Amino acid sequence: MSYTVLARGVMAAALSLVPVMSLAADIVISDAYARTSRPGAPTGAAFMLITNTAETDDRLVAASSEIAKRVELHTHIDQGDGVMKMTEIEGGIPIAAGATHVMQRGGDHVMFMGLTDTLEQGAEVTVTLTFENAGDVVVTVPVDNDRQPRHGGMKHGG
Repeated sequence: MSYTVLARGVMAAALSLVPVMSLAADIVISDAYARTSRPGAPTGAAFMLITNTAETDDRLVAASSEIAKRVELHTHIDQGDGVMKMTEIEGGIPIAAGATHVMQRGGDHVMFMGLTDTLEQGAEVTVTLTFENAGDVVVTVPVDNDRQPRHGGMKHGG
């Protein structure tokens, strides 16, 4: 057995032990979930960890989903005096080689605007993330409106 075949087998076994939502090219999406701020809300958001396992930098440039009329990459900007403003990220989100970018409540996230269906607890949403180098990565994101983030961000609100 060659080292290449053995290495692929070991890698496949190791990845089967890790809760990965999507694996495409050199991008790994994990710990993903979506939520609305309230039942019947016109907007929602998705959060996740994006890991670039490549030896070169990449950039998340867009997101899309049939669940919304419009999907954007958003972040929160501190306006001072405790006021946060949500805004679209111009130019995408850089993901350095070997690094993980946290998409979290109160920070960078995928924003669903004009929901075409209700994001119901326990449902799943398909989201396509588009990267400059890795191309399209399709992710199945569970809806969990009760979830508290494990990787930081706001501990309350939507």
